[in-house]
Amino acid sequence: MRIREIKPQDNAAIEQIIRASLIEFGGNREGLAWADNSLPSLYEFYDYEGRAYWILEDDGEIVGGCGIAPFANSNKVCELQKMYLSQQARGTGSAYKLLKTALEFAKIHYNQCYLETLQEMQAANRFYKKHSFQLLDAPLEGSEHFACDAWYIKDL
Repeated sequence: MRIREIKPQDNAAIEQIIRASLIEFGGNREGLAWADNSLPSLYEFYDYEGRAYWILEDDGEIVGGCGIAPFANSNKVCELQKMYLSQQARGTGSAYKLLKTALEFAKIHYNQCYLETLQEMQAANRFYKKHSFQLLDAPLEGSEHFACDAWYIKDL
């Protein structure tokens, strides 16, 4: 498995992985990443200072990715975004490597990292708790994903 920054030609493949994951967990609806205008053009969305998106490859095939961007235009809090892996990449330790890459970048630009997810994504929730994200009672002000029901934050 190899981690690299996103390229323009990766947009369709990573969108497909994200949409397939969301369908798998009932997340194919408004108020979630499913409806984000940026989903078909992640390269363009993350091509700004303080933002980045990484692609996970297995023998040249895109099998996942994740991104960091400012949360609600904050210069202190970022958001871990669109971290999804195909079924074949799950359970390989690659999620940790992606997270580590993202958090190393985040530490350079921000003080805290926030994320939103669904309780239905039980393995993801265990993963975030294992890696020192603290469960919040409610979303941070400025959240756009009104359908999420689990929110986490981590000091960087």
